[in-house]
Amino acid sequence: MTELALRVRTAGLEAARFAWSDARVWLASAVILALLFAADPTQGAASADFTLEALLETAPYLLLSIGIAAYAGASGADNLIARAFTGSPYAMIVLAALAGGLSPFCSCGVIPLIAALLAMGVPLSAVMAFWLASPVMDPSMFVLTTGVLGSEFAIAKTLAAVGLGLFGGFATLGLMHAGGLADPLREGVGNGGCGGAKVRSAKPVVWRFWQEDARVAKFAREGWKTTAFLFKWLALAFLIESLMLAYVPAEWVVGALGGEGLLPIAAATVVGVPAYLNGYAALPLVGGLLGQGMAPGAGLAFLVAGGVTSLPAAIAVFALVKQRVFLLYLGLALSGSFLAGLLFQAWAG
Repeated sequence: MTELALRVRTAGLEAARFAWSDARVWLASAVILALLFAADPTQGAASADFTLEALLETAPYLLLSIGIAAYAGASGADNLIARAFTGSPYAMIVLAALAGGLSPFCSCGVIPLIAALLAMGVPLSAVMAFWLASPVMDPSMFVLTTGVLGSEFAIAKTLAAVGLGLFGGFATLGLMHAGGLADPLREGVGNGGCGGAKVRSAKPVVWRFWQEDARVAKFAREGWKTTAFLFKWLALAFLIESLMLAYVPAEWVVGALGGEGLLPIAAATVVGVPAYLNGYAALPLVGGLLGQGMAPGAGLAFLVAGGVTSLPAAIAVFALVKQRVFLLYLGLALSGSFLAGLLFQAWAG
């Protein structure tokens, strides 16, 4: 097989994979609506109206977040992330946590970059800081969180992301000083592939990307990809929120996740792991739960814990690093999320 034919075949397989991923989410929404109309036509119509109205209300924030993500990809602004991993271990942790809280990587998309950093010998403490902070917040997420949950919650989530990175980074550094956590990567793990190229050979940022046709084309591709991703998940999330508001009694939510104390926040932290869809889809769900009496600290703990330890991301991490590093990652993510929820609850209360 020639190189050109191999590239065409690879591109075709990749396109098919993305198409199937999109189709599954849309199929889930269609099946839910079909079953709902069959069982309860009145609620089916109400849920469809709720979903459409919620998407329209969120549209300005959605468009802004899409533009930010597309601009970062087209201009190469995401290459700036490589500059966080230089200097002293303490400075690297701080810069990595800050960079993670602002970077456009999801919990799964950051995996190739992490593999490259570890393979290049970047200290695990700095990598852990970036790893924990990155999936929780990015510019697009901040805009959408503001639109769905309000600016106060968006700021709290941003501070939680950076704080989680600092907490995890310095905790890992302490364990490294004690003589543990050497050689974190599993045997046979590569250097991160294309995702690692951002670190191995950082390229200059072209802020005026519209002067280059190739970057304009990439802006269009990134914009369309982000639009398809956000729209499908938000549509499903708003649909599920409508069902939750209709069929889940508010007193159940208040009993499990509302009120004062540690238990609601602890429960939300643990539930966030298996129940999390993705960062964008989780926002409307948490908004609905907050409206039914969920404690604010529990809502933040759910979002932070779910973002870092969602099942797809956890599986990817498990495949990448040795067991002790994986367990450390889970422990730091859950304990840090719980602490963030406690602090936010104390402040909000």
